[in-house]
Amino acid sequence: MKLAALADAEPRVFWLEDKTAPVPSPALLGPTVADLAVVGGGYTGLWTALRAKERYPNLDVVLLESDTCGSAASGRNGGFCDASLTHGYGNGLARWPDEVDQLEQLGADNLDAIGHTINRFGIDCDWQRTGELTVATAPHHLHELGEEAAQRPAVALLDQEAARAELNSPTYLGALFDPDRTALVEPARLAWGLRRACLEVGVRIHEHSRVTRLHAKSLLTETGSVRADRIALGTNAFPSLLRRLRRYTVPVYDLVLVTEPLSTVQLRSIGWRHRQGVGDASNLFHYYRLTRDDRILWGGYMPLYHFGSRIDPAFEQRQSIHTLLARHFFTTFPQLEGLHFTHRWGGVIDTSTRFCAFFGTAHSGHIGYALGYTGLGVGATRFGADVMLDLLYGEDTERTRLRMVRERPPPFPPEPLRTAGIHLTRWSMAQADAHAGHRNLWLRTLDRMGLGFTF
Repeated sequence: MKLAALADAEPRVFWLEDKTAPVPSPALLGPTVADLAVVGGGYTGLWTALRAKERYPNLDVVLLESDTCGSAASGRNGGFCDASLTHGYGNGLARWPDEVDQLEQLGADNLDAIGHTINRFGIDCDWQRTGELTVATAPHHLHELGEEAAQRPAVALLDQEAARAELNSPTYLGALFDPDRTALVEPARLAWGLRRACLEVGVRIHEHSRVTRLHAKSLLTETGSVRADRIALGTNAFPSLLRRLRRYTVPVYDLVLVTEPLSTVQLRSIGWRHRQGVGDASNLFHYYRLTRDDRILWGGYMPLYHFGSRIDPAFEQRQSIHTLLARHFFTTFPQLEGLHFTHRWGGVIDTSTRFCAFFGTAHSGHIGYALGYTGLGVGATRFGADVMLDLLYGEDTERTRLRMVRERPPPFPPEPLRTAGIHLTRWSMAQADAHAGHRNLWLRTLDRMGLGFTF
């Protein structure tokens, strides 16, 4: 039945099939000049362009996108907009313990600001501050979640009965509920809404305008060029135009399924009255949520890296992984046996060795960058945009004084050590999940070095 459930799943991105998709802007033709040129039409680039016009209204801003805005990770993710700027409280505490409270507050303020922008521009993206459940599916998860709850008074630790009252799965042993630091959103519609907001405030957008070359103050495309006083790079998972940055991230593929809409009876069988976003507490974890029309989006578990940091649309489909995800789905919700999946896809994200974004400038401060969001960039990209603008325009802010902003992660090793290390780490994480969370020598070594791999 698990395989039958996938039989009619289309190899397409559910979010990007929306009929509200905008008509692409024309490609750049010929030379132009601007005060600020933004490369990349995903969340990082769109937020940077919008925030630039909000902060410095007189700037002439142009944005270049190689495909269409929101067509890559920004339009095909799970739609979890989290307040965390550090890929979770635990990662922030481990790396910047003296700043973690400040980072948590900045993240909460950033999430509020995203909501205000959505309301101000009337962006129809089903923005809902649902909060998030982190569910325990193994006994050792209860201890780990209990430790986090002890450090964070705003979250609630739920026992098995309370967790299943929120969402009924026989696999749940308990859960951590964070009520206010996660919003759910339709990711492509958010990207398209930000695109429209950019146009409304005067940003010039050119889609199907791939940048082929970067100079200190100029960009070349296949059909035009831009000369700009400052340049902001928001290409993230794709190879950076600054070659030296390519050592600091690797592209990882994450695969996703979406079901047909649940009937009233099916939805009642699992509960989910409060429609929270959900993730399990494993190292190799699943994330899932309800859509506007009561489908379940189900993704995660098996991050895929390809030798040489290859990026290829062919990697967005993997029958064996999609089948594995479907099996895990029905293990979690056996009462939904008979439900079918309608869409299956994948997307590439950029991960860094510190699990969250890093920032900087090049060419005497004329070029700024923010990348390495590691799968938690829906919300953090707005913060990253403001950091880039702070750095590009010499602003001394609370953000720029953070160690988290001033420090850069260690690079990944060259091939073939890169592939070997990533595969060993993924195997070790699976072993830890299977052995009560015990971290082997490899993972403990990475912990001591402040290194790792996740998504």
